[in-house]
Amino acid sequence: MNSNNNKPGKNKNIKFYIIYFLSVLVMVTVFNYFANDIRNQKQTYNEFNTAIMEDRVASIKLDESQRKFEYTMVEGDELSGFTLYTGQISNDEDIIKLIKEKGIPLEVATVQVANPIMTILLSWILPLGLLLFLGNYILKSMDKRGGGGMMSFGKSTAKLYESDTGVTFKDVAGQEEAKESLIEIVDFLHNPKKYVSIGAKLPKGALLVGPPGTGKTLLAKAVAGEAKVPFFSLSGSAFVEMFVGMGAARVRDLFKEAMAKAPCIIFIDEIDAIGKSRETGGYGGNDEREQTLNQLLAEMDGFDSSKGIVLLAATNRPEVLDKALLRPGRFDRRIIVDAPDLKGREAILRVHSKEVKMGDDVNLNEIAKGTPGAVGADLANMINEAALRAVKNGRAYVMQEDLQEAIELVIAGQQKKDRIMSPKEKRIVAFHEIGHALVAAMQKNTDPVMKITIIPRTMGSLGYTMQVPEDDKYLMSKDEMLTEIAILFGGRAAEEVEFGSITTGASNDIERATNMARRMVTLYGMSETFDMMASESVRSQYLDGRTVMNVSDRTAAKVDEETLAIIKSCHRKAIEILEEHRVLMTELAEILLDKETITGPEFMHVVRQHMGEDFGLTRAEKASREEAEKAQLANDEEEVIHVEEEPKTPGFIDEEKKDEGNAPESTSSDEENEDSTI
Repeated sequence: MNSNNNKPGKNKNIKFYIIYFLSVLVMVTVFNYFANDIRNQKQTYNEFNTAIMEDRVASIKLDESQRKFEYTMVEGDELSGFTLYTGQISNDEDIIKLIKEKGIPLEVATVQVANPIMTILLSWILPLGLLLFLGNYILKSMDKRGGGGMMSFGKSTAKLYESDTGVTFKDVAGQEEAKESLIEIVDFLHNPKKYVSIGAKLPKGALLVGPPGTGKTLLAKAVAGEAKVPFFSLSGSAFVEMFVGMGAARVRDLFKEAMAKAPCIIFIDEIDAIGKSRETGGYGGNDEREQTLNQLLAEMDGFDSSKGIVLLAATNRPEVLDKALLRPGRFDRRIIVDAPDLKGREAILRVHSKEVKMGDDVNLNEIAKGTPGAVGADLANMINEAALRAVKNGRAYVMQEDLQEAIELVIAGQQKKDRIMSPKEKRIVAFHEIGHALVAAMQKNTDPVMKITIIPRTMGSLGYTMQVPEDDKYLMSKDEMLTEIAILFGGRAAEEVEFGSITTGASNDIERATNMARRMVTLYGMSETFDMMASESVRSQYLDGRTVMNVSDRTAAKVDEETLAIIKSCHRKAIEILEEHRVLMTELAEILLDKETITGPEFMHVVRQHMGEDFGLTRAEKASREEAEKAQLANDEEEVIHVEEEPKTPGFIDEEKKDEGNAPESTSSDEENEDSTI
């Protein structure tokens, strides 16, 4: 609900309607007064008589009730097009006689009694009602667009949820650390005396920082839902209007309403819209933004946190925020809401799949493993896409293949069924993708290949190779980065080895490899020339992660040289691997051309036929083999025990036991020898 519907606002609207009504009334009066004079001109009797004598009059109408003549001039006259009239004229037979002599058409108007109701209706009520209708329509339109109408520019546009946002911490998964930081705020709102009694103060504000889609807004709503207090929600851009001073006025009104609803929570999404640093200065619109920020800072200093007002804000650009906004006493806590890990992704998938009918074959852990780097919004979208695919295929539940296809749909887009490649292009794409996969398989510490396909997708790819890490990675060694660059060059290297020519298909691979090689030199200190010197700085780490050079042109040229050296080295490595295993590459490419899509196990099965059964085993495969070996060993031991304990057949005499009584006692050394022999 909108919080603008208060009594002061209604009084202002009534005052405005009164002023508007009076203005319309004056306009209608003036319109009626001048309406009859727009195309009419009053003439004297002498002018009328002269016009008749000079044959300039085209027609005449006599109003007997008022003894007035209305007449029009002939075409071409300077007064042509106007309706002329005279004042009252006494009974002058001469003028009538003159009109008849000139042969001018004369019309005598009979006396008609006008209907006063119709006169008032047409002259006053109809135009007045029309203007009022148009004015009311315009006001309502502005009210919808402006969040409160013309008379409420200075009113807060925050949406108010009264004690129930419909979201609790049960609806938030994969952000356990962030939830722990916010649970304390909820407890303070529930039991403020427990904290106040020992002198503790409620944090005035908490800033939620993280990439888009990680659940910052959802967490804020969950806090309000758990605390069961009013929740004001608005965007940072809602403060700034085209009128000067409106932003500051809305900040004042927001905190005024919050004080009346305390304890409560105020949530400002995308606070960087008004909270940018003031160090660079500004003009025009920026001055308005700074006034709004100054008012926000003043209000945050002014309210008493013991009353239970908490300000939550969210941003994915913390580096641009003003330092005064981030200091303790305003936003006391900065809570990082980052992309979830493997466990978090699985928990998020379970939350979003609660309302979706899932098949028995669904393994959400496998889906979580296949989506490294995905945030909550991505995972929710994947679940929904899988459900849509299940309905499209006529099923009443979601299967594992629907979820796998949903991952590919989000990553690469829909299958482009109408794109038909020529046999030559299809062969090039097949070798290109096998090149990526084979370079990955022939190196250590690489992510296992999950799928290879040459089916075109709507996002521009003619095929792709999907690798899935066994665990989430938070660090990469230099060797791992060089290996990754070599894998990216595997597609182009395969084209060179097999066809002796190159195509444009490796453009994205080259871009990604170049970016990675440059970061090795400029950010990660992996260059012998520059050692530990950072020549770039990252901007907007939670958005695109764009970097900015901080070195001279001469140093930048050396950076390019170092980057090129890394690229050339990895390119050579990819070519060497594929030349060494060219037969295997050709065999795999032919299989891919035939099937169009092969899975990771199918790919590795062919590779192990050439390289050995134990080649390239993943941890899961190694663990599976160890379990199988242990089970086989245990089974063999059970069989041995069963044979040793088998009973003797009746009727046979045990010769050993027969002679046991006559045999001499053996020495201890003999017993030991017998035991060791056995």
